[in-house]
Amino acid sequence: MKARISVPTGAVVYDLPLRHRFRGLDRRQGMVWETPAGWTEWSPFPEYGPAEAAVWLRAAAELAERGWPAPVRTVVPVNVTIPAVGPDVACRLAAESGCRTAKVKVAERGQSLGDDLARVEAVRAALGPAGRLRVDANGAWDVDTAERALRALNRFDLEYAEQPCATVPELAELRRRVARHGILIAADESIRRSGDPEKVVAAAAADIAILKVQPLGGIWRCLELAERLGLPVVVSSALESSIGLAAGLALAAALPELPYACGLNTARLLAADVGEPLVATGGALPARPGWQAASAREGAASTSQNGVLTAAPYVPDPARLASVQAAPALAKAWRQRLAQAQFELFRDS
Repeated sequence: MKARISVPTGAVVYDLPLRHRFRGLDRRQGMVWETPAGWTEWSPFPEYGPAEAAVWLRAAAELAERGWPAPVRTVVPVNVTIPAVGPDVACRLAAESGCRTAKVKVAERGQSLGDDLARVEAVRAALGPAGRLRVDANGAWDVDTAERALRALNRFDLEYAEQPCATVPELAELRRRVARHGILIAADESIRRSGDPEKVVAAAAADIAILKVQPLGGIWRCLELAERLGLPVVVSSALESSIGLAAGLALAAALPELPYACGLNTARLLAADVGEPLVATGGALPARPGWQAASAREGAASTSQNGVLTAAPYVPDPARLASVQAAPALAKAWRQRLAQAQFELFRDS
């Protein structure tokens, strides 16, 4: 049907400060609103144009259209995400998290491999030898640089390296080179931004698929994509508020297999949130956070019907949501972005 996705006039534009600079951001913004099935979020990164933002909008609308799949597990293991900070801060963040898996950002602009090695070494010390440690370069390296860096970093026993190079051919070449060293490659941007996620599999470019709900158009689309790809899946956030994180949890809870900890503990990176932050305890998050409380407030059934849950498990706190509302100029800019994304969906439908 050729129609724009409806967003209520009462949708809130949020503006959240980050505790540490992350992927070039000091603040995170987005929009949240309530649907008949629960709260949803739309928060494409600021550099994304209307076409890419439209995919994120499709994900935001999915809850009202299809509901969420029923979970097959009650808890989701998660990693702590370590920004490109100094080794002392990295060690503290890993130790305080309670997680047994850490993802460490590397290849930050303006930093050196020495900085990366010091940070990863500090996190390894915090985790101990039994902890799992992965790195994420966000596609910043060429193949030769990535090979040198990963061989050096692998002294700390890497679980895998996430998106070390930008393109699928580069990932495929790097994977061939580092396989003999036991280094696994995970694809993130090459899946969510390439326009053809299955190229990763066709090129034998990755061992693991990173799936993110908003950038891939929704939970159900992610489930279908995971089946087509046939790779082990790690569900990660896109640095959303806890409303968006709840959607990632719903995906992780519904996957038939979940062999790796998921990157869904990123509420720790936010200095404020739209409600009680979804923060892991003992390295895991509940698959349906706040479900019983939300059901009691809204009179919703706490069980699934035909395998689909009809209400979201996360409800924001009105006072906290009001405290993080964006200034009028920023809110206006986000509503203009929304109109552009709605037009893209209308044009493509």
